[in-house]
Amino acid sequence: MAQVWKCSGLRWSDDGPVLVWSGGRRSVLGPGKRVAFRTADGAVRQCVGARGHPCAARASVSGRSTGVRCEECARLDRAHSVAADGIADDPRPYHVYLAWFGPGMVKVGITAVERGPARLLEQGAVCFSWLGAGPLMAARRAEELLRAALKVPDRIPYGDKRVVRAALPGSATERAAEVVVLHARALALAAWPEALVPEPCQVVDHVRVFGLDGAPAAVGEVAELVPGGVVSGELVAAAGPDLHLATRRGVVVLDTRLLPGWELTAAGAGDEGELGVPLREFTAPQEGLF
Repeated sequence: MAQVWKCSGLRWSDDGPVLVWSGGRRSVLGPGKRVAFRTADGAVRQCVGARGHPCAARASVSGRSTGVRCEECARLDRAHSVAADGIADDPRPYHVYLAWFGPGMVKVGITAVERGPARLLEQGAVCFSWLGAGPLMAARRAEELLRAALKVPDRIPYGDKRVVRAALPGSATERAAEVVVLHARALALAAWPEALVPEPCQVVDHVRVFGLDGAPAAVGEVAELVPGGVVSGELVAAAGPDLHLATRRGVVVLDTRLLPGWELTAAGAGDEGELGVPLREFTAPQEGLF
């Protein structure tokens, strides 16, 4: 009987992207690494629970969902989330940052100072710069200020990020240009919170970290996992939760947030490069979209 594994998701470490499995096993990923698995025949994707507790209802979730929690567990998990203002008295200092994902795609966000750039790697930010650091509520006020004054969003859909990766500017200077301009405008705002200490513009570029420099363009993305479906390919790049895999159908993006909740087994030797799951093909961005 084939050994069954359950994936907890993708994490970014000093070693790069790492797949984490139930029981603590870790798979460090790098260029050329083969990623190959099959979802168990007849398997049902189950909610992973919340805050370290299993789902009381043992609810099933959609194979298309990146949330991997039922409605009740998602509510419980979000109730203790900084992103949802569930923790207003967090004493830790927070960074405010500007992150760039492609032409015209800049967002503002916050992350605990102790986490360093991990949040930016998790989001797939092509480049970023810190804006300032200070108490949580001051960071929140700065985030809201930038959204209103500079028309910079705090969220960019992952689908949009994936489409533009194939057409990124070739130089780090070009990629940093929008962040540099917005950074100067942000620190010049009169309503900048006094408790937030401004930081100089120092743009960090992740193109080489992600392996996107010279990587072939992806033709599409895995739309969902299904029972008995197989995914097998060679890793050519990784950005945020996304693995860019070379398959028989070209380079395809696998959002690793689709993996938790499934029972997975190793793909067979004859499955090399196989993609036996629904694929959503990419279309070029509409002119003027960004």
